[in-house]
Amino acid sequence: MPRHAGITLGVASLVGTTVGFLVLWKYLKNRRKQLFAAGDHRDTVTDDIESDTNKQLIIKHVKEPLKTESAGISVVEKILVANVETVSNTDEWENVWSLLKKDTDVYPVLGMDCEWVSVDGKANPVSLLQMSSYSGFCALVRLPQMSRNGHVLPKTLLNLLADNGVLKVGVGCWEDSSKLLNDYGLSVKGIVDIRYLAMRHRRDIFQNTLSLKSLSETILSFPLDKSFQLRCSNWDADEFTKDQAKVPFPEMQSNGAANIQSHLAYRCSSTKVLYAARDAQVSVALFLHLLGFFSTDSTCPWESLLGKCQGLVDVPFKIKGNGISNGEVSRSSRQRKERAGDQLTQNTQGNDPRRNKRKPLGVGYSARKSPLYDNCFLHAPDGQPLCTCDRKKAQWYLDKGIGDLVSTAPFIVKLRFEPSGRPESSGDYYLTVKENICVVCGKRESYIRKNIVPHEYRRHFPVQMKDHNSHDVLLLCTSCHAVSNYYDSHLKQQLAEQFNAPIGCEEGMRLLEDPAHRQVRSAARALLNAAKIPEPRKEELLNEIRAFYHSEDVTEEKIKEAASLETRIFNETYTPHGLKVVQKHAKGGLRSLMELEKRWREHFLDTMQPKHLPQQWSVDHNHSKLLKKYGDDLLIQLC
Repeated sequence: MPRHAGITLGVASLVGTTVGFLVLWKYLKNRRKQLFAAGDHRDTVTDDIESDTNKQLIIKHVKEPLKTESAGISVVEKILVANVETVSNTDEWENVWSLLKKDTDVYPVLGMDCEWVSVDGKANPVSLLQMSSYSGFCALVRLPQMSRNGHVLPKTLLNLLADNGVLKVGVGCWEDSSKLLNDYGLSVKGIVDIRYLAMRHRRDIFQNTLSLKSLSETILSFPLDKSFQLRCSNWDADEFTKDQAKVPFPEMQSNGAANIQSHLAYRCSSTKVLYAARDAQVSVALFLHLLGFFSTDSTCPWESLLGKCQGLVDVPFKIKGNGISNGEVSRSSRQRKERAGDQLTQNTQGNDPRRNKRKPLGVGYSARKSPLYDNCFLHAPDGQPLCTCDRKKAQWYLDKGIGDLVSTAPFIVKLRFEPSGRPESSGDYYLTVKENICVVCGKRESYIRKNIVPHEYRRHFPVQMKDHNSHDVLLLCTSCHAVSNYYDSHLKQQLAEQFNAPIGCEEGMRLLEDPAHRQVRSAARALLNAAKIPEPRKEELLNEIRAFYHSEDVTEEKIKEAASLETRIFNETYTPHGLKVVQKHAKGGLRSLMELEKRWREHFLDTMQPKHLPQQWSVDHNHSKLLKKYGDDLLIQLC
């Protein structure tokens, strides 16, 4: 075949294939429009139902499966046009909380989404937390306003987010939860990314159509408005008026699908509120649809429907080839610390570092440059061995003239004075020779000190329990040290939950970020650094500065002053996690503190299973000696 004929044939095949795909795409698009239009033709709502619609803000709370149709209005439509409440203070939250609780008591699931503002490419803290229940009732929580001036977020809100029994569903909700943790110290548990469910239960879903907008159009036949103007709104601006804060349920018309669109245009001033609520409402509607809530005709327990989420809770979303295939999370991406038993916390967001083959363990750790154990000996004046020590300490006794050198190999110094205490037996831990190796794997290089009882607890122990105590300082190689720290974080979380001593949240932070100061500083920096800000936006930023300084005159000096505002304030409720845990144990006296010490030692043995521990190392080390010397009635004075 001539060369030009082959080229012609190839081009013709390519053109034919392209045309075929275009025709198929056009057919599918028209078919979807037909299906959407078919949903517009609903039965006329009866007069009684019309009169009751405005009163029904949320779906009736009955423990029965949701029906596909209810008086001509589908459940999906009810979700998408349900009531929306904006929350800016504790009182408003308490009103909203009672409604959310009623819904989560029936079906414990919330659609979740977050909005925030980015200035100069840097993301500000979360401005708006959206949560929608199964009925579609949506709460828009304005976190900066609620935490302004150092106010503590309501306990009911914290507990709701941390309750892994209430699922939080959405697209990218794992990333949202991570940002909430970083910005406000909010722990979010029970996360399910609905993209997993879509790929697991809908084989017609492709990875390039997994955005919330695409899923809404494909599964619910509902278009989401993702215009740039709405997505890039100033969510920090204080512009939710009372009229906007409460979006009423409009009177339903006979045309079901048109109800949603009419609700969108019901009030122009509330477009921003509706946009914020829509993502959370669509998320919960998609979740319920994918679980089969809208198709089942017989009673189906919540627990059996949850079986469809097995293996997907608290798992970050990863595309195929990186942890997911056809909606199934690979074994490596969902391996948790649960195999270590009840010793570990249930909030296992992350994998055992030793199973991560891509990231070398111990990277970033600075290994010791000299051995920890020199195994020098100190002897009493009568020659009785007292303890081992390092060479620097032994040399100090010689330099001070209060000790005499007995030998250099091993290095032995005999004291010229009577020591304050002597070992009770020749098998004392402090008389044993210790090797400079990792006590877990036996590695002889790249090791560092490991505090078996973390310093954040030990530092608050009474002086009797921490003076001259090197028993709980061991050598670990950098890799084993990283793994041990990973396991330590789980026990810390257990202690935090057991003794109400939160880690990383407001009560455990010395300094808090003042949202008002931060907002004004961001506005000032934007004015100074952004040359092409539109005039309306520039006026918004200037108004924020005027309101902060209570002055209409905003000079360049005033803007520079605002740009350098200190945004951190001292937290008057600050109590370190470690101190709070030790205080709780101290109430039980010396034995209770020794139990905390023993718990950490046993935790190290159980999780790391060290094979090279020094002789005489024990989980009960020094306990009998302390009880013998001080008794149970020792007055505990924490440091």
